[in-house]
Amino acid sequence: MRLSKCIWASAAVSVSLLGSAVAGVPSQQAARLGNDLTPMGAEKAGNADGSIPAWSGGLSTSPANAPRSANGHYPDPFADDPILFTITKDNISEHAAMLTPGQAAMLAAYPDYKLNVYQSRRTCAFPDEVYSAIRKNAEEGSLGGDGDSLSNVLHGTPFPIPFNAYEIVWNHNLRYRGYKVSRAFVSAAPTRSGSYTSVKVQDDLIFDYSSPYISSFDQLKNTSFRYIQETLAPARRAGQLLLVHEVVDPARNERRSWQYTSSGGLASPRVQRTSAAAYDTPQIYSDALSTADSFDVFSGPLDRFNWMVTGVEERYVAYNSYKLSSPEYKYDDIVHSGHINQDLVRYEKHRVWAVEASLKPTQRHVYSRRTAYFDEDGYNMVAGELYDARGGLWRVQEAHIIQYHDVPTCFNSSDVVYDLTEGRYVIQNLKNEEAGINFDAAHLQDGNFVSDELRRRLNRR
Repeated sequence: MRLSKCIWASAAVSVSLLGSAVAGVPSQQAARLGNDLTPMGAEKAGNADGSIPAWSGGLSTSPANAPRSANGHYPDPFADDPILFTITKDNISEHAAMLTPGQAAMLAAYPDYKLNVYQSRRTCAFPDEVYSAIRKNAEEGSLGGDGDSLSNVLHGTPFPIPFNAYEIVWNHNLRYRGYKVSRAFVSAAPTRSGSYTSVKVQDDLIFDYSSPYISSFDQLKNTSFRYIQETLAPARRAGQLLLVHEVVDPARNERRSWQYTSSGGLASPRVQRTSAAAYDTPQIYSDALSTADSFDVFSGPLDRFNWMVTGVEERYVAYNSYKLSSPEYKYDDIVHSGHINQDLVRYEKHRVWAVEASLKPTQRHVYSRRTAYFDEDGYNMVAGELYDARGGLWRVQEAHIIQYHDVPTCFNSSDVVYDLTEGRYVIQNLKNEEAGINFDAAHLQDGNFVSDELRRRLNRR
């Protein structure tokens, strides 16, 4: 498909163009935001056959039929929508053009795997102040280095009219998800038979990039967010602690992280600086089925890969998946052998930016190549494929997007990594049996995100 949203000539932008800073778009192009483009830079119009509707503002107020519940969950405003059709291994050829390679591989690997496709609804919406910041970013933002650093952006999507793949990935990494956020969630990595032990985690975040109290990029001091995580269950893992300060420019300094380690048993706990919470090190609670830079589907520096746009495509992606995150369903209803319960996942046709990343010859990573699909309306990475050192498809990623209408923001309520070699998967960010996300965590302060906080928590145990 033609790159209809991109004002630049080619989908495949050479890495050689990124040797110096790439400045923002001309004012006449920025003026498209809110006109033929949405304030986020998506194509406002629907597609030719109407299966993707025009964006008409998204879902930015509480629906009368689905207000947020007292415990913080978001009921499904589209619960009455019928399934339009179901894709299985038997009719895959009829829908192949709209499937990602990962979805096709899952259909081939698991005879009972399916995709229930519903009416497409473009629900993503954000606060007006975020849209205002995005308009400013469009004209003033700059990309530097080899695409792995940026400047003169703040608060909202940095590059709403993207010039290259690096800007698209930065849009994902810095998308608006609130300012101070607190949540508890569960991760599960079932065996091939489907048995699993839930790992319950509490994490707190300050998105410095989105802070209403920061007025210039330099005030960030090269920190985009601060994150602290504590494992609550099972008992044998309770008390594991991780603190991360995410950087904007890895050339200035690397991601700063600290973790609790036990040396000689619990009688001699230590908090130490670590580099083990980045790139391809296994995620703490993934049973080695996912990597640190696959947290939030993708996160962290871009510097180990060369990134290239391959097109804007129409794909079936997991979207408005309120049913999957509903407290009506327990974790046992979701976590099955082979794959999650596909009857709970809603798929819709959306336009996505398709991006391919190839490992730089001078770098090391367990993945030689990764493909990623970013939703045009929120720049959320909604799906991806991960390839091994020999170039074979190894793992498949899927994010389950919902609109948090009272914030408003849209991002993944849960996400899953399927390992085709192991016949297993890990699903993260399940909150069905927990309270919903606290988007107004005013109790979080700077002092909660220093290494001494880990020591204080250890002393309280």
